[in-house]
Amino acid sequence: MRIAVIHVAQETNDFNPVLTTMADYEAFGIYEGRDIVTKLRGLGQVGGFLEVIEQSGLDIEIVPIIRAWAVAGGRIDRASFDYFDHKIRDGLKAALAEGPIDGLALQLHGACAAEGIDDVEGEQAALCRAILGPNVPIVLGLDHHANVTQKMVDSVDAIVGHRTQPHDTFDTGVIGTELLLKIITEKLKPTTAWRKIPLVSHQEQFLTSKGPMKAWFDRARAMEADPRVLQASNYPMQPWLDVAEGGWATIVVTDNDQALAEQLADELADLCWSLRDAFQVREAVSIDDAVRLAEAEPRGIVVLSDTGDTVFGGSAGDSNLILEAMIRLKIRSKALVPLISPGAAKTLSEAGEGAEVTLLLGGDAAPEFFSPIEVTGTVRTVGGGMIHITDSHQNEVDLGQAVIFDVGPITMMITELRGLAGNLPQLYEAMGVNPRDYKIAVLKTASNFQYFAPLTSRVIRADTRGTGQSDVFTLPWKRVPRPMYPLEPVPDWRAVSSQPGPRRRA
Repeated sequence: MRIAVIHVAQETNDFNPVLTTMADYEAFGIYEGRDIVTKLRGLGQVGGFLEVIEQSGLDIEIVPIIRAWAVAGGRIDRASFDYFDHKIRDGLKAALAEGPIDGLALQLHGACAAEGIDDVEGEQAALCRAILGPNVPIVLGLDHHANVTQKMVDSVDAIVGHRTQPHDTFDTGVIGTELLLKIITEKLKPTTAWRKIPLVSHQEQFLTSKGPMKAWFDRARAMEADPRVLQASNYPMQPWLDVAEGGWATIVVTDNDQALAEQLADELADLCWSLRDAFQVREAVSIDDAVRLAEAEPRGIVVLSDTGDTVFGGSAGDSNLILEAMIRLKIRSKALVPLISPGAAKTLSEAGEGAEVTLLLGGDAAPEFFSPIEVTGTVRTVGGGMIHITDSHQNEVDLGQAVIFDVGPITMMITELRGLAGNLPQLYEAMGVNPRDYKIAVLKTASNFQYFAPLTSRVIRADTRGTGQSDVFTLPWKRVPRPMYPLEPVPDWRAVSSQPGPRRRA
C-alpha cells in the first residue's frame, strides 16, 4: 500500500496589505521527499500522519510530496501559488509513475487566499483529485478557522479539522490518517453533509476550553461517539478573510448514511446560530486600562494581548499602540514588547550593540492603523537568523535581522521577519533575554497564550485597532457575502446561506 502526504499551509488576513512570499515559507523550512519523514517526526499534522502509519502494523510505503508552512499574513503572491501548484502536480505525477497511490493525506489550512484567488485550498484539492482520479481516497485536514467551500467538499472523500483552540495539529494529523486508513482497509463509504453559516466574529471567544465555542465543539465530539459518525467538525472562519464564499461552517461525515449526516449537520449549524450573540461578547479593555491593570498586578508575568495586531491571525506585527501607552504612562515595571520592522531591525543592527539610537517605530506595514512614534533607546543585542524551537509545531524559525532594544524599563525584540513575533519565550531566550525577569509581556495574539502559560499570572486583552482587530464592524469588508451577521441583522440563517441543506418540509 502506498500513501502520499502533502502539507501546505498559510492563513490569510485580507486586511494586511503585505503579500506573503516564498521567503515566508522558507523562514520555517520547505521539505520535500524523505526530508519530510526524517525531519518532522512528532511535529504537527505530518508528525501525526507519520505516527499512525508507523504504528498501524500495515505494509505501507510513505510517499512524501511536499511540506511547507508560513505564519499567517497577507495574501500569498501569485508566484507562491504557482510554485506549490507545480510542486503538487509534479510530485503526484512522479509518484504515480512509480506505482499506484492508494490514498492521500492532504493537509492544508483552509483560509488561504492568493492574488486573484479566494480559495487556494479548493484549487489545490481539485488539482489532487484531477491527477489521482475519482477512486483514490483523499482525506483533507483543515485548521478549524478554515473557510470551507463547495470545491473543497467536492474534491475529497472526507474532511477533518482541529478539535481545539489552541490547536493540536498533531491530533489532526492522527485523526485524519486514521480515517484515511479505515476508508482504505475497511471499505468505508464516507458521506458528507455540510452547512454554511452567515456569521463572522472576533477572536476573543475562540478558545474551545470555555464559553460558546466549548459548547459547540463538545457537541461535535459527542456526535462522534456514534460509530456511524466518522467525523464531525466545526469551522469558525478566522475573522479577517474577505472572500466571496466567506462564513462559518460545519461538516459531518458518516459511513454511507446521508440522512444521518444531514440531520447532524443541521443540529450543529442550529446550535451555532443559537450561540451567535455569545460569540460576539467582548472582553478586551482599553489600551490605557490594560497597561494600568498590568502595572498594578502584584506579580508577573502579566500577558498583555495586542488583539488588533495578532500575528498568528495574519497581522503584520507593526503595532506600536501598547508601546506608546507604556511610554506615555511612564510604567516602572519591566516589560517585553515585540515589533516586526525590517527597517528598524536594519538600522539598529548597523548601529551595533551599546549604541543609543533615536528612531521612528511602528506603522511599517499598516499605516492606516498605526502612526510611527519617536523612541530613544539602547541596542543591547544584535542577532537573529534561524532559531531552533521545541515549543511549537515547527522546529525552526528565521527571524532575519533581530535586535534587543531597551527603552527605559521596556525591552523590545525587533525583527526583520515575521517569525512568531515574540509569542514564544524561546525566541527571547535565543536573543539572551530571560522572560522570567519581567513583569509584563506583550503578545501579538488574541488567544494563543499557551507558550507563555507556564510563566503567566494573568492575561489581559487590550482592545487595540489593527488588521486583526476585534471590531469587525469597521473593517473594510468588500467581498464577503451579505447579509452577514452581525454586520447586518439576519433572522434566519438558512434564508441567506449558500449551503442551507435540504429544503425542510413545512
